Amino acid sequence: MNRGKTTILILITLFLIIGFEFNTHYITKKLYPLKYKEQVIYYSKEYKVDPYLVFAVIYAESGFNPNVISNKNAVGLMQILPETGRWVAKNIGIKDYNDNMLFVPKYNIQIGTWYLGYLLRLFDNNIHLAVAAYNGGSGNVDNWLKDKRFSTNGKSLHKVPFPETDKYLKKVFTAYKIYKYIYENK
Repeated sequence: MNRGKTTILILITLFLIIGFEFNTHYITKKLYPLKYKEQVIYYSKEYKVDPYLVFAVIYAESGFNPNVISNKNAVGLMQILPETGRWVAKNIGIKDYNDNMLFVPKYNIQIGTWYLGYLLRLFDNNIHLAVAAYNGGSGNVDNWLKDKRFSTNGKSLHKVPFPETDKYLKKVFTAYKIYKYIYENK
């Protein structure tokens, strides 16, 4: 093969690789978007929660659909239960709060991010326990930590007894790793 054909093949190969990388990155960003970025960044800073964790929770909870209501009556982007919404709204001073505000992305993200930050503080910044509590309840996580079947040291879980929470943890942490990979330091 002559030098000209070899150069052309090398260039074509490089363009294909670069194009593949660009398309892969583009597709990955479409699958893991930064919807509601301004609110997520703002409240993540306000409540000291990693914004990529908030994006991962929204991804897992609602797929970025602000109108979702679960079969347990959790509402909106971060799937906030109305009683949790009322409790958090009281704690952070949202005036004239009503449960319909959970459909408004700004309020849902504010309440959900505050609550996630609260759980992180409650569980000594153990992100695994906080996310488990976000889905399965902090009382349940406390009980699991006391049970040798689920925790050998009382500080971490080696097994999550709720299959839904176990699946949820995997979904959130997969999304969290992907968000950090795609967007961190870029």
